[in-house]
Amino acid sequence: MGYSFQFGPVFEQTDALLAGAWLTVQLSIGAMVLGLAVAILCALGRTSGPKPVRWLITAYVEVVRNTPFLVQIFLVFFGLPAAGIRLSPDMAALFAMVVNVGAYATEIIRAGIESIHKGQIEAGLALGLKRLQVFRYVVLKPALRTVYPALTSQFILLMLGSSVVSAISAEELTSIANNIQSQTFRSFEVYIVVTVIYLGLALAFSAAFAAIQRVAFGYADRR
Repeated sequence: MGYSFQFGPVFEQTDALLAGAWLTVQLSIGAMVLGLAVAILCALGRTSGPKPVRWLITAYVEVVRNTPFLVQIFLVFFGLPAAGIRLSPDMAALFAMVVNVGAYATEIIRAGIESIHKGQIEAGLALGLKRLQVFRYVVLKPALRTVYPALTSQFILLMLGSSVVSAISAEELTSIANNIQSQTFRSFEVYIVVTVIYLGLALAFSAAFAAIQRVAFGYADRR
């Protein structure tokens, strides 16, 4: 092939790559936490809310799941200013990621909630628990334990998909890599390094999620 790999110019930009990777981590964790909160509320509304609420949540989920993430980002970053709402690239990226993962996680959590037998809910009410307590202890925690693997897989996909926000100049890992490539013209080397970084991030998130699972749901394995 005759191609000569030269990683030196890429490694000279290590600080910039690490800064981009750190922003990727920040955006991903922020979107995971906020998206999970959105998903729990939407799943609750979709399973036990009044019809208008269920219709609105269904429309939100269907619109997000059936449109490209890139279009959603453009709608947030370029569309909202027309309504007088102007966000920085990083905030627009976070908002779009929350909206996106919230819709996917809503369906995952809804499936977990619907897997809980109604007899358990009735038993909780019979013991004198309030409906909020029943939802928290009898429904939500077992539901999350059931769908936890699917939920964490979706979160890792979110982290990997965050590379798309480089299209609005959010200074995350892929955006930094594009800048380095335009300066060094070492495309192969730049994207090999970025691939390794994304792989490392995905494995780190997987390990963190496994640790959280042992702490949060380890009681099920001890029974």
